[in-house]
Amino acid sequence: MISKFSELPISQYLREQLFTNNFHTPTPVQSSAIPVALSGKDLLATAQTGTGKTLAFLIPIAERLLASRGTGIHSLVLVPTRELAMQVQQQYEQLRGKKLGAAALAIGGASERQQIAALRTARLVIATPGRLEDFLRRKLVNLSATQVLVLDEADRMLDMGFLPAIRRIADSLPRKRQTLCFSATLDPAVAHIVGDFVNNAERVALGSTSKPAASVRLQAFEVATNQRLSLLVRLLNQENGRCLVFVRTKRGADRLARQLQKQGFNAGMLHGDRSQSQRNAALAQFQNGTVPVLVATDVASRGIHVDDVAHVINYELPQLAEDLIHRVGRTGRIGSTGTASVFVTHQDRAEFRSIERTLGLSMQKMRVDSDLQTEESSGPVIVQSAPVQMTPKSKMVRFPGEVFQRYATV
Repeated sequence: MISKFSELPISQYLREQLFTNNFHTPTPVQSSAIPVALSGKDLLATAQTGTGKTLAFLIPIAERLLASRGTGIHSLVLVPTRELAMQVQQQYEQLRGKKLGAAALAIGGASERQQIAALRTARLVIATPGRLEDFLRRKLVNLSATQVLVLDEADRMLDMGFLPAIRRIADSLPRKRQTLCFSATLDPAVAHIVGDFVNNAERVALGSTSKPAASVRLQAFEVATNQRLSLLVRLLNQENGRCLVFVRTKRGADRLARQLQKQGFNAGMLHGDRSQSQRNAALAQFQNGTVPVLVATDVASRGIHVDDVAHVINYELPQLAEDLIHRVGRTGRIGSTGTASVFVTHQDRAEFRSIERTLGLSMQKMRVDSDLQTEESSGPVIVQSAPVQMTPKSKMVRFPGEVFQRYATV
C-alpha cells in the first residue's frame, strides 16, 4: 500500500495537481483502490462513508484521460443523487487543471440544453441513472466509446430503484471496459447484483461498513416529543461548527427550519421538493458556513460531502437502520472527529432498540434532567437559556456548556 500520492505510477502533471490542491497522503481506501484501478482491473470496493472514495476513482480516470487521444465519452460515473454528481464534478475540477477538459453533468433539475451541449464534447460524464437513460432513449448521448464505468454508492442506487436503468445503460456500453464499483455497504443481495456488472473484480474492503466510523461520538437523548425543539436549540447553542439536522419528511424539514429561524438561527433546508437552484444554494451556503445549520431529509444523507460537519442531529429516526449510518457518516470524515446525536421519544423506544440491534450498536444514553420548554401546538416554543437542573443520582457526564445524566444502556 502506498503512503503518499507521489508514490503512485501516475504522470508528473497529475502529481503536481494533487500537490497543488493539498492532496498529499492517501486514505486507506485510496491507497488500496487506486493502484488496482490504475492497473486496468475491475474493482469492487467497500468502505465507510467519508473515507475518500471519490478521489479513489477520479485519479485513475484523470490519468487515463491524459493518456487518451480519442474522442467521445471515455469515462462514465453514475451516482444516486444530483447533489453527489455536482460534488464529484467539483472534485474533478481540482484535478483537471488546464490539460483536461471539463466534465459534463447529466442530472435532473438543471438546464437540459446546457447539458446536451456539454455532452457533445465531454470525455467524462457524471450522471444520475434516470436522466442519463432519458438522454439515451432520445439518442442525445452516445456511450459506444466508453472505456470506464464507475458505479458510485452502488448500494444506494439499488435501494432507490435504479437497477433497471443501470442495466439498460450498461447494455449500451462496450462489453470490453473497466468497471469500478464503490459502495458504503455490500450485503449479499447487493453483491450478487453488482457482480453482474464487473468481471473478475478485485475486492477491496476496509473497516466495518455497517457501523459509524470510530471518529464519531454517538449519543442518544431520551426526550418527550413536544420537547425536542427545546433540546435541539440547546445543542445548537453549544456547537460552534456546522450542524446537520435530519428529519423524515419534506414538510417536517420546512417546519423545523422555520422554527429555528424564529429562534434566531441561520438555518437552511434541503429536501426533494426544493428546486435545483434552491438545493444548490442551500448546499453552497452550508459548505461556506454562511448557513451553519441545515435541516434535511434523507436525500442529504448520501448527497452531502462537506468537510468539518461538527454535529449530526437525528431529530427524527430514519426509516431504515442503515440510513442512520449514512446520516452519521456526514461527520467525522477523513481524519476529523464529530458528534452524532439521536433523539428518542417514548414512542420511538422500540424502533430505536431495533436499530441498535440491527447495527450492533450500543449508544451512550443521555437524558436531559431539566425543565425543558414544551412546544405548544399553536406555534414554535420560545426556548429559555436556563441552566440544566441535575438530580444527585447516577454518574454525571460533562459536555461543554451542559451537564447531562447518564443512565443504563437500553
